[in-house]
Amino acid sequence: MPRPFDPEVVVRVNGEGQVTIPEEVRDALGIRPRSEVDFVEEAIGRWYLVKRRAGDATSRFRRAHEVARPRMSSEELLALTRSDS
Repeated sequence: MPRPFDPEVVVRVNGEGQVTIPEEVRDALGIRPRSEVDFVEEAIGRWYLVKRRAGDATSRFRRAHEVARPRMSSEELLALTRSDS
């Protein structure tokens, strides 16, 4: 069972939809600058922040960024983001 975070700590969302993850949470999860995280929803509607591990599935947008060529057409770029492979 995960331990609850200190309810006295309030994290506010800024105008750009960003939050600062408290240092205690970053340290506990091993989140460092440039770490990637996922937001995972449970069936009961509760959300969790999970540090992405090396080798985890990469999003279709990240894959497209990695394989895109500088002179691709819009159609070619869109096809990369729509691909399931």
